This record gives sequence, structure tokens and C-alpha cells, in this order.
Amino acid sequence: MAGGARAAGVDLGKPGERLGLPETGSGSAAGYGRRLVALFVDWALSLLVAGLLARAFDWTPSQRSMWTLVIFGIQAWILVSLIGTTIGKRLCGIRVVRLDGRPVGLGWGLARALLLIVVVPAMIWDRDYRGMHDRAANTVVVNI
Repeated sequence: MAGGARAAGVDLGKPGERLGLPETGSGSAAGYGRRLVALFVDWALSLLVAGLLARAFDWTPSQRSMWTLVIFGIQAWILVSLIGTTIGKRLCGIRVVRLDGRPVGLGWGLARALLLIVVVPAMIWDRDYRGMHDRAANTVVVNI
């Protein structure tokens, strides 16, 4: 049995349609699957870097965990701000763009990264596949 707004006869349109994005192909809203794979790749890379640093500096497991989150946040902030993508996003063929066409920039990138590492805002998505972190930074994740 189908549920939700569509089952009630409400047409919500395609993801990204109200943002002026194409329905498919380059520039269309990236789906959940690619975004989650990119997140796991970026997290795994952060774990790897934190693990190497933990060995070098003899960190405790709790220090390593904290630094994994810091490294993840810095990676998400700097890479998205400057080039619009992280390593995981690039491997998955997606990138972050601002709705007004300008670069994300360090300020909006920082706001987006901080909300991302808090986790909850990133898990609340709208019909355009935008988490609260994307809405706050006026960004959307699109297919390359």
C-alpha cells in the first residue's frame, strides 16, 4: 500500500524541480544513495587520518574519536568551500553548489559543515533532497 502525499493525490513535483534543476543528468539533485556513499568514504578517510595521527601522537581512543570528527568537519568545510566537493563526493560524481550560482565560500561552507557534524540537521531532508545544512547554506548537492 502506498503512503504519503502522493498516495493522497498531491503532486509534489520531481526533486529539484522547484529549484530550477533538471530532472536527470548533470545538475540534477543528487539522490540519497550517492550522498550516503560519499559520506561513508569521507568518514573512512577521516578515520584513516585520525588513526595515523593517533599512532604518531599516542592518542587515547576518545581523543582519536574526537579528532576524527574534527578532521571530517575540516575536510567538509575546506573542500566544499573552495572546490565544491569532498573526496567522497567526487568519487560518487556529486558536488555542492549554491542556488545563486556563486561559489559556496568559506563562511557558508563553515555553516554547512558545522550543521553536518551535528548530524541531526543533515538527517532532516526536504523534497528536493536538501538537508537543513544545505538549506541554511543555500546549497544543493547535484550530480556532476
